[in-house]
Amino acid sequence: MNFQDAIKTCLQKYADFKGTAQRPEFWWFVLFTFIASGILNQIHPIAGSIFSLATFLPSIAVATRRLHDLGKSGWWQLIALTVIGVFVLVYWYAQEGKSQEA
Repeated sequence: MNFQDAIKTCLQKYADFKGTAQRPEFWWFVLFTFIASGILNQIHPIAGSIFSLATFLPSIAVATRRLHDLGKSGWWQLIALTVIGVFVLVYWYAQEGKSQEA
């Protein structure tokens, strides 16, 4: 999956918490939101804030689908509320998923 396909897929599945997301889909969307948010914050902080709010739900949805690809529940995202939990999630997100093994 390339950059454009990943962004298109994530935005089409805006609030779809079912199914799976492979590594490229997840990481391309993370890169897109990181870069776009940074650019918009440089242009105008309110524009960056609006963009962040607009992509908040798709970010949670793609992360949930990524965890489903690893055989885990989307509720595991809540461990990000702890300091060590963020590192655990990044480790999991970087793992090869079940849909990629076949």
